[in-house]
Amino acid sequence: MNNQPLISVIVITYNRAYYIVKAIKSILNQNYQNIEIIIVDDGSTDETKDFVQPYLSDKKIYYTYQENQGVSVARNNGIKSSNGKYIAILDSDDFWYDKEKLQKQADFLEKNSKYGLVGGGIIKISRKGKEFVRYLFPEKDENIRKLILVNNLFAHSTVLFRRDVFEKVGGYGEHFAFLEDWDLWLKIGRISKFYNFQKFFSYYLDHEYDNPSYTIRNRRTRRQIKLNIELRKKYRNDYPYYKKAILFCWADYFFSFLPFRQKLRPALFKLKKYLLISIY
Repeated sequence: MNNQPLISVIVITYNRAYYIVKAIKSILNQNYQNIEIIIVDDGSTDETKDFVQPYLSDKKIYYTYQENQGVSVARNNGIKSSNGKYIAILDSDDFWYDKEKLQKQADFLEKNSKYGLVGGGIIKISRKGKEFVRYLFPEKDENIRKLILVNNLFAHSTVLFRRDVFEKVGGYGEHFAFLEDWDLWLKIGRISKFYNFQKFFSYYLDHEYDNPSYTIRNRRTRRQIKLNIELRKKYRNDYPYYKKAILFCWADYFFSFLPFRQKLRPALFKLKKYLLISIY
């Protein structure tokens, strides 16, 4: 362990009391041992702290509570309080699938200094734990660059990135709320290379899949159509296929109005994958 660089795992939570324990356990189950876990509670009003409390006797785990300020501020605060050479992100309602995730990613970054961000595949599950789709993202830097303006090609809970690169690009931006991770990847890509492992690293909980009343994502998609377009415009000179990126943006917008859209999501993922592959 002494030869392993420290990895800081940042877990941001807000009213996820009944999910966060599974996230914490999946981190502790990693075979990579030189870690610290920074839990930032962004103003939860449920029993989140009570569920976390039994784990705070572990010296690797740190918990802080702040007034609700949004995920970008919470993540930036968590990273500022951490000490790792590398930063891993795990959303509190997701959990890691591969016990060797951190080991594989840290080994890669240690051997490839030009790379600043690595990710992997995700497995989407419903609130009842039912898997309904899994997918991998393009692997190589050149293919990721062709497509990353069209679609976000890094699942947040799968990534590992370098602290120094994160600091150079200014961290998470507060302006692109709901798109703050994508904005960060696009900034990182300006100064370093990308890589996606062709391995499944994380379970992603989709709250909408079996819950017709869950409309938060749809309202965000509609409300933030201008922000989506603005994000693409910001990086149009750094990455190709700007026009296709705008087309995908409007496609997501119109999809948010479809009835039974939660049941159509697996088909949509497959269609998107086909369209993205056709580009490169």
